[in-house]
Amino acid sequence: MNASNPGDNPYTQSRDKIVEPPTNFLGMLKYLGPGFVISASIVGSGELIATTILGAKAGFIAFWIIIISCLVKVTLQLEFGKHAIHSGESTMLSFNRLPGPRFGSAGWSVWLLLGIMIVKFLQMGGIVGTVGIVLNIVAPLPLPDLWPDGDTEGFSMPSESLTAWCLIVACVVASLVFRGYYLVIEKLSLVMIGLFTILTFACVFSLQSTEFAFSWSDIGEGLRFGLPAEGAILIAAIGAFGLTGIGGDEIMAYNYWLLEKGYAARTGPRDDSEEWLNRARGWIRVMRWDAVLSMVAYTIVTAAFYILGAAVLHPQGLVPEKSELVDTLSRMYTDTLGPWARNAFLAGAIVVLFSTLFAALAAWTRIFADGLGQLGLLDFNDRKARLKMIAILAWALPLGWTAVFFFVQLPAVMVLIGGILATIILVIVAVASFHFRYRRLPEGLKPTRTYDFFLWLSAIVIVGAGIYVLVF
Repeated sequence: MNASNPGDNPYTQSRDKIVEPPTNFLGMLKYLGPGFVISASIVGSGELIATTILGAKAGFIAFWIIIISCLVKVTLQLEFGKHAIHSGESTMLSFNRLPGPRFGSAGWSVWLLLGIMIVKFLQMGGIVGTVGIVLNIVAPLPLPDLWPDGDTEGFSMPSESLTAWCLIVACVVASLVFRGYYLVIEKLSLVMIGLFTILTFACVFSLQSTEFAFSWSDIGEGLRFGLPAEGAILIAAIGAFGLTGIGGDEIMAYNYWLLEKGYAARTGPRDDSEEWLNRARGWIRVMRWDAVLSMVAYTIVTAAFYILGAAVLHPQGLVPEKSELVDTLSRMYTDTLGPWARNAFLAGAIVVLFSTLFAALAAWTRIFADGLGQLGLLDFNDRKARLKMIAILAWALPLGWTAVFFFVQLPAVMVLIGGILATIILVIVAVASFHFRYRRLPEGLKPTRTYDFFLWLSAIVIVGAGIYVLVF
């Protein structure tokens, strides 16, 4: 049985798909992957844009927010992953089984999450626009004027070249997901993200030989849990908290990758026997390593991005926004490594943001198809129906994101709004996690008190951030 394909339909469980879990770390290695697929989507709008915007606005003083944001959410990710493995349920099906009011065949959480995800078109539109801006800088297209300059009843289209690049981006990412090339492209993207990460680390180390050198006292200042009472900084902090680390929508996506990797199928249908409990514990252990190792990776990268924003952009009063977003971000590299680094940054930014779009589109197609299934519009467990809907959404979603960018044209603001919405999704995820832990977890899989302490701590921090968003 293939390590990444436990059969024709990974969303079903049967005894013929059962595989005993690996018992040592080397054996686990070939089953790792879902967490790093999520990392490919994380290292994009959150790290490259939201993190550096907060660093540019606040300096080192808000560094602690980024670190906590990366560390505190992983317990919720583990609880969701654990639930997927022992139940075999898709994400939206799990939400649909939460207690509370129902409207038709779907519960309150399904309706609310689908509504929020639609508003999060702003975030994805901002990413499409940013990729288009970068490509337009690298290779502007010599197109004739197709519409007059200036506003038309309060609305103006971006330049013809930028418009074309955004549409090309949307069509390329749609065709890759639609045709099923996602896994190949994702592996390539992870390699290229690694190269971009090396470039980022080179910039951080090079800071020490420039006028932007930082000290351990700067890092210490950033870990003192202080924050200026400025509205713009507070908004940026909430947006960064929602986007950095694993966000609510990425936790939702994680379960689909766990299922498609085969963790639940290999565990087999629940029968609460000692054999089943041992298999479940084993595959949960693999999932835990997958989540924690990916967390270490994206936390280090996020910290590096923040340090660049705080050390290079903040002292110069530079904030990445509007049409100057990409040029301002590139200053983190050119001001430390020299002018030659601008082209390397542009190439890396294209790779990172494209990877985000790939991973996000693949996840969004499943979330919306699953959501439509809970509304009674299709059978998500039916492989043919699921793949057909995913193919339709693979085109509809990126074209919708692009249309939103054309209307708003403020990529940095759009991404930060998406971060704020991601914080609200995290609150819903926290509620679901506690239901999974205390109402649906088999007795034989109960965790330690230490785990429960961190689960409560995560929920308290996340709910507190969510309340702040709703009140202020």
